[in-house]
Amino acid sequence: MTLDALVVGSGPNGLAAAITLASHGLGVRVIEAAARAGGGLSTEELTLPGFRHDVCSAVHPLAAASPLFEALPLARHGLEWIESHACAAHPLDGESSVLLGRSLEGTAEGLGDDGESWVRLFGPFLDAWPVDRHAVLAPPGAAAVRLWRWAWHGLASARTVARRAFGGHRAAALWAGLGAHSILPLERRPSAGVGLTLGVAGHSVGWPIPRGGAGALAGALVALLRELGGHLETERRIGSLFDLPPARATLFDLGPGPLLRVLGEAAPPALRRRLAAYRYGPGAFKLDWALSEPIPWADPSTGRAATVHLGGRFEEIAASERAAWEGVAHERPFVLLAQPSRFDDTRAPEGRHTAWAYCHVPAGSSADATARIERQVERFAPGFRDCVLARSALSPADLERLNPNLVGGDVGAGVLDLRRVIGTLIPGRSPYALPMAGLYQCSAATPPGAGVHGMCGFHAARAALRERFGIRVSREAGLALGARLRRCA
Repeated sequence: MTLDALVVGSGPNGLAAAITLASHGLGVRVIEAAARAGGGLSTEELTLPGFRHDVCSAVHPLAAASPLFEALPLARHGLEWIESHACAAHPLDGESSVLLGRSLEGTAEGLGDDGESWVRLFGPFLDAWPVDRHAVLAPPGAAAVRLWRWAWHGLASARTVARRAFGGHRAAALWAGLGAHSILPLERRPSAGVGLTLGVAGHSVGWPIPRGGAGALAGALVALLRELGGHLETERRIGSLFDLPPARATLFDLGPGPLLRVLGEAAPPALRRRLAAYRYGPGAFKLDWALSEPIPWADPSTGRAATVHLGGRFEEIAASERAAWEGVAHERPFVLLAQPSRFDDTRAPEGRHTAWAYCHVPAGSSADATARIERQVERFAPGFRDCVLARSALSPADLERLNPNLVGGDVGAGVLDLRRVIGTLIPGRSPYALPMAGLYQCSAATPPGAGVHGMCGFHAARAALRERFGIRVSREAGLALGARLRRCA
């Protein structure tokens, strides 16, 4: 029997695509190689019994900003967002930490003379964010006119914006931490665009975590898919197109590398060359800790945020991010750390805690970064090592083994270079339809790119609905599906 739609891969984009297709009355099956759905959305006991750690993604500003996730009735399926007192904390040597808060003015108060500059930088974008978020998360060309308002800062490098906007080190350090999420050298464009997006999201919707872990978001998406009549099949690995059941439309939540392995010689030569030439960036080395107590930060205000950026001032962070691109293991890496158990008591046994951290390393690096990461934590939290009960370390190779989409340990779904970003502004051929009848790609390597927001899957599903089933769905109508589902409940 031929299926209506098949989705290969059950990351947030694959599940978003399946839900969108199923909401229009199509029969949908999702195939997943792993034992559970979710891709990077998973929570497991990586260290000791009772200590629950997010295996990959942990903090979700773009999920909170996602028009799709906002529209879906995920709370009905157990999803509860928790927001920490501050979005992010950035410790500095010998002085108080800088805090990114929901309040623009409150954040500015901690930046000294640069407070007004912070408000001038983020204020106009924050005012427009309720509309602009749709443009930022749109398919290519769909909202280019609105996105050009972001071009002056967003297409620049984080260093350029820092020089334009800030005179002191506190605001520059906080800005560097935001820009470093781009996994680009801070001298390279468009690293500022990522910093701007995350900063605006923080001031607008926060940087929340799901109660119970990232796996709770995956669980809610799976439950909603099943409510719509969709089916999920786990522990089924697809080695080639010949392993697929017949379907009128097949969508792949696979990055270019894994997708090329599945398509093989069946793909046209031009497509094989394009997939093979896709550029991946540096990898990540990740640690999870089971802790006897909360991290003993030198400045207790650091404990007000679920996310902590460890790296000191702008120049130190810039040197660390540059080193990963140059194939060097930096002695003082920029570390992204999450401490969810301070705000979510389901993550650890009573009185105990968990923490999660990673740094950027050369792609595929086999070097153990444990000591370097822990020195950075100890630098701002003396006595941290005495709190460690157990640890789990995941190298770039380990991350790729757990999730083949993380090629070389790249958690950013490829290099976010200027050409890739500008390509999202130019109308043209759908980036989702493959030049093979009925086949589509919907991974984070497609626009609007990396981040847990599901919009790559949503836009790919709309393309399949239009081209394979003759169902034309505007973005607005598509995002109204949540309201329809709530009325049916």
